[in-house]
Amino acid sequence: MTHSKTSRRQFLKQANCAAIGSASMLSTLLNLKMANHAAADNLALGGDCRSLVCIFLSGGWDSYNVLIPRDADPYAEYQQTRSNLALQPYETIDLNQASGGDGRLYRLHGAASGMGAMFNGTGAFANKRRLSFVTNVGTLIQPLTLAEYQARVLPIPKALFSHKDQIEQWQTSVPQGMQQLTGWAGRAADILHSTVNTGSVSMNISLSGNNVMQTGESLTQFVITPDGALSFSDSQSEPLFTIKNDQLKNVMEAHYANTFQRTFAGLTKDSIETSDTFTAEFENPPSYSTSFPDSWLGRQLEAIFKTIAVRENLQLRRQTFFVEFGGWDHHGELLNAQEELLTTLDAALTAFQLALEELGLANDVITFSCSDFARTLASNGRGTDHAWGGNAFVMGAPIDGGKVVSTTLRPSGYPSLSLQEGANAQNIGRGGLLLPTTSVDEYLGELLAWFGVSSGAMEDVLPNINEFYNPSTVTKPIGFVA
Repeated sequence: MTHSKTSRRQFLKQANCAAIGSASMLSTLLNLKMANHAAADNLALGGDCRSLVCIFLSGGWDSYNVLIPRDADPYAEYQQTRSNLALQPYETIDLNQASGGDGRLYRLHGAASGMGAMFNGTGAFANKRRLSFVTNVGTLIQPLTLAEYQARVLPIPKALFSHKDQIEQWQTSVPQGMQQLTGWAGRAADILHSTVNTGSVSMNISLSGNNVMQTGESLTQFVITPDGALSFSDSQSEPLFTIKNDQLKNVMEAHYANTFQRTFAGLTKDSIETSDTFTAEFENPPSYSTSFPDSWLGRQLEAIFKTIAVRENLQLRRQTFFVEFGGWDHHGELLNAQEELLTTLDAALTAFQLALEELGLANDVITFSCSDFARTLASNGRGTDHAWGGNAFVMGAPIDGGKVVSTTLRPSGYPSLSLQEGANAQNIGRGGLLLPTTSVDEYLGELLAWFGVSSGAMEDVLPNINEFYNPSTVTKPIGFVA
């Protein structure tokens, strides 16, 4: 029977230290120790390093006011539908698609100038197209037409339009629900970690505490902050706290006869050692000159950058990162609030990508967005309400940049924004809720294939993937990875 030391370490790392003596924690620790973790697929990966960075825009991102049609008729349709929320051309940036996109003209919200430069390959990213958009993505159990949705002849995701449920479904990629929650990155780690990583730190690193996405059956996330790992051995601790920590370490090294005590002591000691190992490397990254913005998100992405920069010393060839950037639930006010958040997002993403380019790490990292759902196309007065399918961005040197893309397997593309009855094959009503044409599975499947999950193991990570796409085929489900 095998087990994962990383799983045990991370469980303790994320636990509240004040609750160390609780019986429920000890029970869970014992279950983790006794768990029988199935052997991973023997994936033939080379010596390369790859990282996936998830920016979860929680609250519901109004992405149809970020990526906007520029062709005359679609833009007129956008203006009519969005009414008082429609952006004027002078408030936007023209996007110039590379060959191979959908061939249409688009604008980008003016607050996202860095993302525009990455899309167009201009400015600091001259001749380097580092960003593309994937259109009308959402949670689906299987492909679904408007007629099938209206007739309810096929299953639909549970609790559509609920923040909690849709966040969970994006992170599990199992929208029909699960009895025991695990996330797609957690399941990928169950398969990959012991094959490609030899260090003690988990493959999955979170800047936003515990999350479902990075929770597997045997592995879970390692939680850090912009200052590094939470450690018993903080060099800046008060002397009294340092003494207490030293005493705790001595206690953990003692021999216990009781099974629960031995398990708990070993986990605590491992957690301390892992945190110390991580912190020692994190605090000594290679030098870099890129300046990150002094914002909450800027500090999170700088911490991710530093962790990627020391990955070899941590013996991590594969890493996933999770950071939740909230505040996008704009029912009562959209225009000013979204502009402020986009300005923050854009500056942090731009600095992150520039830093990767500076240290020669750009080819190894893909950054991508997720969100609960999009927003209604129609205004509710000053804001918008919960909807379904929306747009996402993918960023990095491995991306086939400068394109607006969607699934190649079904009728798709940037959807009509019309609210006229019969004019929009994706509008299910209620002020413009768009039925997704690209599934979360296809979106994540392309990312995971690049990351190193084999076609044979893909269904273990994304249980619904074969409803949309055969992972064994050569053709990519969307085509945003170069």
